[in-house]
Amino acid sequence: MSSNLKTAVLHRIVRGAPLMFVLFFAAGNAFPGEFRVSPIKLEFTANAKSGVITVINEGKTKMNLQVSASEWTQDEKGKDVYTETSDIVFYPKIMALEAGEQRVIRAGAKGPQPLREKTYRLFIEEIPDQKKAEEGKSQVSIVIRFAPPIFVRPIVESRSGSLEKVELAKGKLTVVVKNTGNVHGTITAVTLLGKASDGQKVYAKDIAGWYLLNGASRPYEVIIPQDACMQASTLEVTVKADTFTLSRTVNVLKEMCTP
Repeated sequence: MSSNLKTAVLHRIVRGAPLMFVLFFAAGNAFPGEFRVSPIKLEFTANAKSGVITVINEGKTKMNLQVSASEWTQDEKGKDVYTETSDIVFYPKIMALEAGEQRVIRAGAKGPQPLREKTYRLFIEEIPDQKKAEEGKSQVSIVIRFAPPIFVRPIVESRSGSLEKVELAKGKLTVVVKNTGNVHGTITAVTLLGKASDGQKVYAKDIAGWYLLNGASRPYEVIIPQDACMQASTLEVTVKADTFTLSRTVNVLKEMCTP
């Protein structure tokens, strides 16, 4: 890609769908291809250590795609981290699809079944048309990259979670959720509910969730409006996931609400 092209990346997360990256390029008369993938994830077990993902070109022109695999972990803040891996074998690495055409990517996992689930992503990315990009500099093109997850299931599955921290101080609520099982979970929502001493609701908030990989923790920090905090006698925290539900109640003192 020529050096005068500027690139920005926008991440769009759709619950129940693979992570999708939308890349904007300051380019010329290049327009994005339209494609989708199915299924949206692969799960490998002792009896099924390989699978296929179908890629469908829904656009009106030929498109070229490149495929790569990365190990997927999460850091202490719950942020996704991707590193190169040779654990996943797949074919092809480059593919061309005519308009309306569909092709499959075959993928499999190396090695024995693990004791803890291993997690990866298969990145399927459109290759920008260099020739079209160099024809002009006045328009913007968009390049799509899908990243369906691959889960290599452990020999025996354990599903559990814990609230490592629930603390209200200086008007800020800090909640730390940990996946203590050996497989991933999906947090569907973190719900906060403040009640006055008479039981009346004075505050409510829902926070959207995301994947929480095995052994990983994710912190949530929320500023509670001071008027609601001062009225609240208790603050109930509920974490709902597909593999567990956690809850805890904090008794609110006035000094917890002031910065």
